[in-house]
Amino acid sequence: MRKKIVAGNWKMNNDIQQTETLLEDILAKKPEQTIAKIVVAPSFVNLQAAVKQTAGTNVIVAAQNMHQSENGAFTGEVSVGMLKSIKVNTVILGHSERRAYFGETNALLAQKVDTALRHNLTIIFCFGEELADRQNENHFNVVESQLREGLFHIGEADWSSVVLAYEPVWAIGTGVTASAEQAQEMHAFIRTLLRENVGNKIAEETSILYGGSVKPDNAAEIFSKPDVDGGLIGGASLKADDFLGIVAGMQA
Repeated sequence: MRKKIVAGNWKMNNDIQQTETLLEDILAKKPEQTIAKIVVAPSFVNLQAAVKQTAGTNVIVAAQNMHQSENGAFTGEVSVGMLKSIKVNTVILGHSERRAYFGETNALLAQKVDTALRHNLTIIFCFGEELADRQNENHFNVVESQLREGLFHIGEADWSSVVLAYEPVWAIGTGVTASAEQAQEMHAFIRTLLRENVGNKIAEETSILYGGSVKPDNAAEIFSKPDVDGGLIGGASLKADDFLGIVAGMQA
């Protein structure tokens, strides 16, 4: 059975006090039992504090990125060993902002994936098309290329450590959301790609999240689609009530 996951990507927001306050609010208000795994991804400098604050809870702390090398002269970067040393065992890779602003290519992401898997990290692997790709009806080809070149080289056993996150770039932070039908159409396409390339078992067991302006008022409709297994949430995850409202949409 596929895992249901709601992950909050806090991006470059929240100092340490704000991080602790938001986590305190989430931990106090979240339901005791939920079918969705809850993941939060604070900034690098707040990861260790977040791990300590969530210890003994069912909230998972993830990093927003990591370098592909084990160590070395890469000023300002963070290695997989550094993450493991503070008990961070989940990492987001390939977010559209990393691809767009920092030039991360499919080939580079393939290296990051390999490094993360060598160290037994769970990967939330992001991909998705730009507005021009959607308008030119090239969105399926773009998504297929991102998956083939960045991820499809891994071994069958590695897929248990991978969560997919489809994020139509035109629907991130714009207030424009793909319809539930558009989300389901792409998620079904992705699952078919998995079935054809890595087998039916992996296709049925791999969680595919949707990321793109998910809000409490549209979460239940989006999450009700058969191939949508949760969400990767940006701005709405910065307010506990909104974030937990989206988590509640998984229960509906």
